[in-house]
Amino acid sequence: MTRNHKIAAGGAAVGIILLIWLPWWAALLIILGVPAGAYLALDPSQRRRLRRNTRKGLGR
Repeated sequence: MTRNHKIAAGGAAVGIILLIWLPWWAALLIILGVPAGAYLALDPSQRRRLRRNTRKGLGR
């Protein structure tokens, strides 16, 4: 299992726990808000590099 797979599995587990423990709207806000906040915290050059890499990965 690669590092990215471990992070994705951990994120899925945390998401399921949050859905059980919190009201659905609060869990949804956290699940969607954390990645959005992380993206907005990047520099503009880092955002461009991330967009370029994700577009390149789609054409495989």
